[in-house]
Amino acid sequence: MKETLQNVEDMVDQSPIVDVTEAFQRWQELLGELTAKIEARFELRRDPSTEALESYGSYPEGAGGRLAAFSGPEIDWMVHSWIGNPKASFVNLHLTVWLGPHIRVPHLGIALLLWPEGWFYADAIPRGDLIGDGDYYDRYYTPNEADWLEHREKHEDFVWFTSPTAFIRASLSPTAYCYSFPASQANIEVVRDVLHRRVDQWLAWVDEAEPVPFEERAALSERDLAVRRNIAERDPANVMGVKLFGQETTDMLVRSLWGGDRVLPRPSGPGE
Repeated sequence: MKETLQNVEDMVDQSPIVDVTEAFQRWQELLGELTAKIEARFELRRDPSTEALESYGSYPEGAGGRLAAFSGPEIDWMVHSWIGNPKASFVNLHLTVWLGPHIRVPHLGIALLLWPEGWFYADAIPRGDLIGDGDYYDRYYTPNEADWLEHREKHEDFVWFTSPTAFIRASLSPTAYCYSFPASQANIEVVRDVLHRRVDQWLAWVDEAEPVPFEERAALSERDLAVRRNIAERDPANVMGVKLFGQETTDMLVRSLWGGDRVLPRPSGPGE
């Protein structure tokens, strides 16, 4: 298995400047398909704090982006966003869904990147200790071991991405997908298949989950927020936002990723 050990900034700086608008549109279509599945299952309302980020920058003439965050009775914080300059090789897209504390199903993390090569991340973000809670591991991670290994063995175009940042490496579960690859139509279809299967599986987990006792929900909610904030604030790729839009705008975008400016209340789950 091939491997790359670079941060996003270096990958972009060392790559040719090309127009990736066509591949960007394919990524947008894919995230749209996945978002539609999620919106069909959950009651969601856009948080007013992100309305000003519906469109920022100068896209399509230059760099731009969109960030929309949502909440609901079962969803603490869902982010559907993109940032970059497709005409100058770089774009980063996110779809992350952080559940409320009424169940312990892992959160859903998806990211897509063009630099101009393709890159994707997909993970079931744990809600607890995978080593100490063997039952939790067996329920949500053991079922994906075979598919995870098969992908590594079968798809030679996909290069495993190892972040130089230890915190980011620690944030990945044992069955996370984190690969760069040539952004061909065939490879994009491979990613589409992986992500649709992962989202379908995640939605089934939600429907089958047992409720968390009310007295345990507050602690789980606070842990979720700490994890979400740390991942957003410690992401080495934030430097790309600073390059494109400056520190002030980047700080606002990062806060929006974890809900630092949220207006809607955090949920404790149905029947609260």
